[in-house]
Amino acid sequence: MAEKELAKVYEPQAVEEKWYQTWEREGYFRAEAVSDKPSYSIVIPPPNVTGALHMGHALNNTLQDILCRWKRMSGHNVLWMPGTDHAGIATQNVVERQLAAEGKSRHELGREEFIERVWKWKGESGGQIIGQLKRLGASCDWERERFTMDEGLSRAVREVFVRLYEEGLIYRDNRLINWCPRCHTALSDIEVEHEEKAGSLWHLRYPVVDQPGRFVVVATTRPETMLGDTAVAVHPEDERYADLVGKTVLLPLMNRQIPVVADDYVDREFGTGVVKITPAHDFNDFEVGRRHNLDVVNVFDESGVVNAAGHQYEGMDRFAARKRIVDDLEAQGLLEKIDDHALAVGGCYRCKTVVEPYLSLQWYVKVGPLAEEALAAVKDGRTRIVPQQWENTYFDWMENIRDWCISRQIWWGHRIPAWYCDHCGKTTVAKVDPTRCEKCGSDEIRQETDVLDTWFSSALWPFSTMGWPDQTPELKTFYPTSCLVTGFDILFFWVARMMMMGLHFMGEVPFRDVYIHALVRDAQGQKMSKSKGNVIDPLVVIDQYGTDAFRFTLAAFAAQGRDIKLAEERIAGYRNFANKIWNASRFALMNLEGFDPDAVDPAELQLSNADRWILYRLNAAAAETREALEAYRYNDAANTLYRFTWSEFCDWYIELVKDDLYRGDEGRQRTARYVLWQVLEHLLRLLHPFMPFITEEIWQAIPGKRPTATIMTAQWPTPNPAWDFVAGAAEMELVMEVIRGIRNIRGEMDVAPSREIAVILNCGSEASLQLLKKNEVYIMSLARVSDLAIGTGLVRPVDAAISVAGDVEVAVPLRGLVDVVEEEKRLLKEIGKLDKDVEFLAKKLENPSFVERAPADVVAKEREKLAEFSQKKEVLLASLDKIRNLK
Repeated sequence: MAEKELAKVYEPQAVEEKWYQTWEREGYFRAEAVSDKPSYSIVIPPPNVTGALHMGHALNNTLQDILCRWKRMSGHNVLWMPGTDHAGIATQNVVERQLAAEGKSRHELGREEFIERVWKWKGESGGQIIGQLKRLGASCDWERERFTMDEGLSRAVREVFVRLYEEGLIYRDNRLINWCPRCHTALSDIEVEHEEKAGSLWHLRYPVVDQPGRFVVVATTRPETMLGDTAVAVHPEDERYADLVGKTVLLPLMNRQIPVVADDYVDREFGTGVVKITPAHDFNDFEVGRRHNLDVVNVFDESGVVNAAGHQYEGMDRFAARKRIVDDLEAQGLLEKIDDHALAVGGCYRCKTVVEPYLSLQWYVKVGPLAEEALAAVKDGRTRIVPQQWENTYFDWMENIRDWCISRQIWWGHRIPAWYCDHCGKTTVAKVDPTRCEKCGSDEIRQETDVLDTWFSSALWPFSTMGWPDQTPELKTFYPTSCLVTGFDILFFWVARMMMMGLHFMGEVPFRDVYIHALVRDAQGQKMSKSKGNVIDPLVVIDQYGTDAFRFTLAAFAAQGRDIKLAEERIAGYRNFANKIWNASRFALMNLEGFDPDAVDPAELQLSNADRWILYRLNAAAAETREALEAYRYNDAANTLYRFTWSEFCDWYIELVKDDLYRGDEGRQRTARYVLWQVLEHLLRLLHPFMPFITEEIWQAIPGKRPTATIMTAQWPTPNPAWDFVAGAAEMELVMEVIRGIRNIRGEMDVAPSREIAVILNCGSEASLQLLKKNEVYIMSLARVSDLAIGTGLVRPVDAAISVAGDVEVAVPLRGLVDVVEEEKRLLKEIGKLDKDVEFLAKKLENPSFVERAPADVVAKEREKLAEFSQKKEVLLASLDKIRNLK
């Protein structure tokens, strides 16, 4: 491989663009449908075709890419399956807004023309997020990119729908669902976003029929729904109302008699122990209504406007009706009181309109039988959820699962393959569009206008993307997939549904592992939102700090079960890390100019303790990184590599080896260059999955032949048994501890870095004496020592500062080294300042109002500061004692 000089400064943008284009052009991301290599596969959680890269995407895809690059380098045939979701409601809304700007509506265009318009928008503007994922360095197999509405996936969706229908697992029923009065469609639970809002609890009097003057009081947060009340309920064991069960009360304003029923659903400890039952407008009430055969009275139309069943309130918007109803109840003396009451209000995830529980004829999947197998698959370990704490959440949801409403009243999506016969009323469900009714043969059939819930098609993603229902080589090679990386918010709505569909149609789980990552929050731990103005845009920070720094930041903070608190300063810190790698590599390359590592016989090298130590530590870093990645401990893997790179390689080995490189004989120079080359080359490969661009750029510049053209397919480093220098590494650690001891004394005594000092090393054994004499050149250069005495039983000077390293006492004579008077003044001034800081923080933390009211992370931070200041004060007091002893 040809050597090339690295630029003085690392410029990420040019490097990133160059290498990504090369990788993609050369087909390095491509998976083989058939291969002798072990397979590893991940399907991307398909981002919405309307989407733009946000922090959640950045974290999710960075973690996936780390796994894919690591496994590719470990000799696996890796398929990272990319694609986008058609995002029914979101995409329809985008195009409807475009039409509105032109003064048109989808109804004016008609269904076919509107669908054409959406496809046109998708072709021109959709899928920009794919380009943004490429900027992130995502090594997906882009040649296999899929879209949930493409021909193959649409065929799979239809196959699944028809099979489930024929098995009796899909049915149509008139039930309560989440309804958006603006989008005019049913919504799944995940499409409803709940927000805590201040509200009211209205206490209403319902007169008891034939018992003049007697009322029952019910409390409600939605007085407008009382128009549809068909009962009031009490607990069967509530003695206060035992005589009322079976009797009737008069529904205020509507003057309709409704029964009093007894049901365990009622909490007799809450409020008055009486609740109104509105089966058409509350999910719990709907179930109570079914148990007691109550009437179901729908009082709203699809726009949330009161219909004819609301009598005098007909034509009023639901919230306007609320105000009028409360006024009328008050006028009639039937409003007992109003309490303030916080409540979680559900809004449509697209348009934010308050969602209405609405009675509607919809299509459902009977999920009970499907959920049983999906539950068993996690319990018996066929699929593992990491971190394990999420398994209980999964179990709770699967054990209490409700049938899934899969129909949506929009146009963009997979149209339900059901046809209704106007002649005999038969429903025909078919894989191929029928021309006649399968029962009576009439050609008077019309297709269902509803489309399927977006989650229906994405539930098939792990096998539909690989060509199912055809039995393709990809399915044979890559299904089940190895791992799914996703956020906890879609554990139920996507992961659970993929489990159910994969097991039912493939007879096997869709993935072996599910890794659930946490949220990316702001530096204060708050959720990022545009309204708070605390959103960090991944593309902006990539432009500012480079992709590698951004990726490494995300990995370094991706601790299991803990949200990531992200601040730009942290990304800036890891940009400094990228610069450190760059500068260390430039130093190495300058010293490797003209060096041919292939001409070196490692057996002939005379390794120093420093060489043995760094090779031993490199082995440890490789083992620890692999172990952490296997357990999905991304932060541990990143922190191992950070520590090895910055502290062990740059701060220690490069400094230790300079003397050999500059002043060593030919043999020492040759050995030092070889070890420097080995460590840098291995380190770049270890870092590559985390920081793909900078590692490729440097790797291409280092000398030596390579079996591969790119670092992407170079072998992942594994510990080399020949470098297992336990004894040599331990000896070097003692030398380094001695150097640290000297440096610490210099720091405590504020000795200028440029000033050389005298040091006495009193050894407790002959072994440490010989070791330190052998390595005195390192001690003198790295600790800036001009006069070094090494021996056993040496007399300790009275005026010396002391530290201990193993069985070695480190003494630094201070007389004449520091200005005692000035140093005492400096220390007293610093101690005085720390006294004030400690006193201020101690008072603050003794104040109950601060400790109880401030956020937990703020209190914790203040406690950390107090401990840090107190510790610093102890160190300064010890230094003060040493100085005073010199007087």
